Amino acid sequence: MAFSPASVSPPIAFRNPTRSFPISPIQPKCAKSRPPKTHTRFALPPLGADLTVAPFDSTTLAVVGGGSVAALAAILSLADPEKRRQLQAEEVGGGDKEVVREYFNNSGFQRWKKIYGETDDVNRVQMDIRIGHSKTVENVMKMLTEEGSLKGLTICDAGCGTGALSIPLAKEGAVVSASDISAAMVAEAQMKAREQLVVDGNGGEVSMPNFEVSDLESLKGKYDTVVCLDVLIHYPQNKADAMIAHLASLAENRLILSFAPKTFYYSLLKRVGELFPGPSKATRAYLHAEEDVERALKKAGWKIRKRGLITTQFYFARLVEAVPA
Repeated sequence: MAFSPASVSPPIAFRNPTRSFPISPIQPKCAKSRPPKTHTRFALPPLGADLTVAPFDSTTLAVVGGGSVAALAAILSLADPEKRRQLQAEEVGGGDKEVVREYFNNSGFQRWKKIYGETDDVNRVQMDIRIGHSKTVENVMKMLTEEGSLKGLTICDAGCGTGALSIPLAKEGAVVSASDISAAMVAEAQMKAREQLVVDGNGGEVSMPNFEVSDLESLKGKYDTVVCLDVLIHYPQNKADAMIAHLASLAENRLILSFAPKTFYYSLLKRVGELFPGPSKATRAYLHAEEDVERALKKAGWKIRKRGLITTQFYFARLVEAVPA
C-alpha cells in the first residue's frame, strides 16, 4: 500500500504465542519525550496539534482532535471514489479483477517495474515504497530459512510481480511455482530470472521458477509453503476470506501473507488519498483488520504462528505466518 501515513516505524518483531523476538528492525523507536514527525503529500492543512500516536497490539493507532476530524470529514464528503472506480470497471468491461489486470499490464506495469527494479529513475515516494517492499521480502526469507535449508522445498509465490521473492527463493534451492495476474509482470520476472539464475555457488545449474499467468482463484496444486505478498489489498474482506481459504488449501505446512492493516489511522489516510487520484490510485485498495485475517485462517483450520509489521513513510504491511492448527 502506498500513501502517506505518519512516519512511525516500529521495529519488526515476529512472535509466537509464548515469546517475541526482533528481526531486522527498520528504525529505532522514537523517544517518548519527542512526538513523531508527520509527513504528508496531500494539499491539506495538518490534521492538528492534537495528533498523537500510540502502539496497541503492535498496530499503529492515531487519535485526532475532534475539531480536525470534523473539518476533515467535511472535505472527505466531497469525494466520490466509488463513482471513479465504477467508471474504471466499465471501461475494461468487468469488476475489480479486470481493473487490476488491465492496470498491471499497462500503466501500472511501467510504474511498478521501476519501483521493484534497481533504476535511479524513481522519486522519493517510489524509493520509499521500494525499501518497504524489499524489507517485506527480506523478512519472508528470514521466516523461511531460519528453520533450515530450502533446497528441494516446493513453494508457491502467488502474485509474484517481477520476481522479487521468486528469484531469491530459487537461489536458495527451492522449487518455485510463481504466478501473477499480469502477463507483463510475469514476462519481466522470467527475464530477470534468466539473467540472475545462471549457476549456483558450486557451479551447478539453479532450478528456474515455473512462471505462469494466473489469478489467485485459478491456482492449483500442493506445496510445502504458499506465500502471497501485498495482493490481498485488491480483495474486499468477503472475497479475501475465500482467497485465504483457497491459498490455505494449496499449502501443506506453511502459509505466509502480507496485507495492508486496517486501523483508524491508515483508514483515514487512505480516505484522504482518494481525494487525489494519481497513477498509484488506479485500482481499488482494501485494508484488512488482523483479526479478520486471523478469523479466516482459523475457519480454514490454520493458526498464526508469527507476526510482523513493516512500515516506512509510504508503505506499510502486516506480515503473518500461519501453520495448520
